[in-house]
Amino acid sequence: MSWVKRRLRATFGWLPLEELRNKVLLGHTAVGLYRFERSEIARLLATLPGGVKPRALVATIVLTYKRPDGLRRAVESVLAQTVTDHVVIVIDDGGGQIPELPTDPRLHVVSLRRNINVLGISRNIGMGLADSRFVAFLDDDNAWHPHHLQTALTRLQDDDPSRPRPDGVYTAMRRVTPDGLQRDILSVAFDRKLAWERCFLDSNPFVARRSSDLVFSRLRRSSTVAPKEDWELIYRFSRRHRVEHIPEPTVDYVINPNSYWTTWERM
Repeated sequence: MSWVKRRLRATFGWLPLEELRNKVLLGHTAVGLYRFERSEIARLLATLPGGVKPRALVATIVLTYKRPDGLRRAVESVLAQTVTDHVVIVIDDGGGQIPELPTDPRLHVVSLRRNINVLGISRNIGMGLADSRFVAFLDDDNAWHPHHLQTALTRLQDDDPSRPRPDGVYTAMRRVTPDGLQRDILSVAFDRKLAWERCFLDSNPFVARRSSDLVFSRLRRSSTVAPKEDWELIYRFSRRHRVEHIPEPTVDYVINPNSYWTTWERM
């Protein structure tokens, strides 16, 4: 690494620099993906009951691709939340392998017309299909503890005048192997400067108040592109919105060597 590059990373942080590089090299991919996103929202909205967005206090977007067993477990954990004013949007990224899921009026399952493998677009589509005050996210190989949403919403709706109310929170995660063994607990207090250097921000424990800033990157990121959409969203969201960490483990996050979206062998 050249002295100039080392100096830039030391001054500005390597993740923001990598993201700037992504915008330069991948910016051209955003136009077509944005058009796809808008057309899919319009198409899929027509398939929902009455052609209207389901309304709830919180909407959870569950992203899946050819992982029926994991999806069933993820959806069951979402429907088991103690928060009941809740709508669940499952976005199938064109995989077509949707298992039999619980019958629940809060649950809506849609499939993209083709596989795009762009997490940001799929999650944006999910958000565009629901009307909610808050939004949460879960992937099909992870699961929530029953109190996950309640833990997050208690802080997001906190009216204590002695401390500013955040617009986004993320809880701690139990990182487990596919056989269920706990590897560690990821719990890092939010610090924007620390986030320059470390990829500890993830969407699975993140719950946020809806706003125009709550939109995922539309760049086409391959599995080798860093940083990922999760980091980019939360880091950018924190520019104008208060983000806090809740050091209580409420998410089981699977370190899965067969993950469709994360190449663990490279991390």
